[in-house]
Amino acid sequence: MAEVAGAVMERAPREEGAPAGAGPWPLSERPGFLARRMHQIHVSLFSERCAAFRVTPLQYSLLSLLRDLGQADQTTLANAVALDRTTTTGALKRLAARGLVNRATSAADRRAQLCRLTPEGEALHAAMESAAYEAHALTVAALDAPDQAILIDLLRRVIAGHGDRCGGADLD
Repeated sequence: MAEVAGAVMERAPREEGAPAGAGPWPLSERPGFLARRMHQIHVSLFSERCAAFRVTPLQYSLLSLLRDLGQADQTTLANAVALDRTTTTGALKRLAARGLVNRATSAADRRAQLCRLTPEGEALHAAMESAAYEAHALTVAALDAPDQAILIDLLRRVIAGHGDRCGGADLD
């Protein structure tokens, strides 16, 4: 038996479709489970460190992209954060409602909404940058610097190996 988060769990036989002769497959060896747990831990750390700014990790990513790009349409932003346009548009609307992002119809393509940071958005991003950085650093703090670099490299390779699955732009 294995103890996980205070609960005793019986080891179940390996799932159907597993290689013949394979033994049990604990959650601690499943990449999807581990990726979800790491994300859960990061969101918790981000929420703790950045609570005063009332910005979600997704919203912070959008603010960061707009700071870097200057201006971008919603489709470009959705692709860059690997989310659908509807979810991304909702996040941008919430940022715009707070006066952090300006959204305007593109003169070149009336269907496109161009987004850019307002001065308030620039100030908020600058004010929260060290807290957000700390959340990211704490996410991988159990690793030394070389292992952190290896982890980032491995995550990027896994993502690159899945191409356009679930959207997303190149990480380079």
